[in-house]
Amino acid sequence: MPAWPLDSHLDVRDELLAAWDRDGYHDLQHLTEVLDRLALLGVTDPVVLLAAWFHDAVYDGDRDDEERSAEWALAALPPSLGPDVARLVRMTATHEPADDDPGACALSDADLGILAADPERYAAYVEGVRRDYSHVPDEDFRAGRAAVLEDLLARDTLFRMPQARELWEDAARANLARELDSLR
Repeated sequence: MPAWPLDSHLDVRDELLAAWDRDGYHDLQHLTEVLDRLALLGVTDPVVLLAAWFHDAVYDGDRDDEERSAEWALAALPPSLGPDVARLVRMTATHEPADDDPGACALSDADLGILAADPERYAAYVEGVRRDYSHVPDEDFRAGRAAVLEDLLARDTLFRMPQARELWEDAARANLARELDSLR
């Protein structure tokens, strides 16, 4: 079970674990991997760790998943944490953190770190994403996925933190390019 960053609110942790226990890419494995990547990047800030716990807690393929996850964080966490956690969760809708926001940069990088996975894990990730969008017809999914990949590849860098760029940038770009080629 992923580590919970608070000594309290264990009921919230349990509700989140239940929410993450689902099929598709946005599952308990994803939560664990994001938290592991944050640890690899040396992140210990409870706000960032809580944002990881909440960032895809609501995930059913709707456009407002991040907003509903952020609202859950606001409702479930104390006022000293909720607003900052919700702000970071909302950032994951675009993965465009401000360069002067280290927590947002770390969360974005850890979330996008899957793009640099080894070929077997990357293939499982792609299959999981397709399951997440199983309600979308194949042709529409392929077009939408290609647009997402093209947008990511057009960025100057996928990762904001120098350590994350060193660890993941090259492998992520190679995976994205291969997947995009497979969709054409």
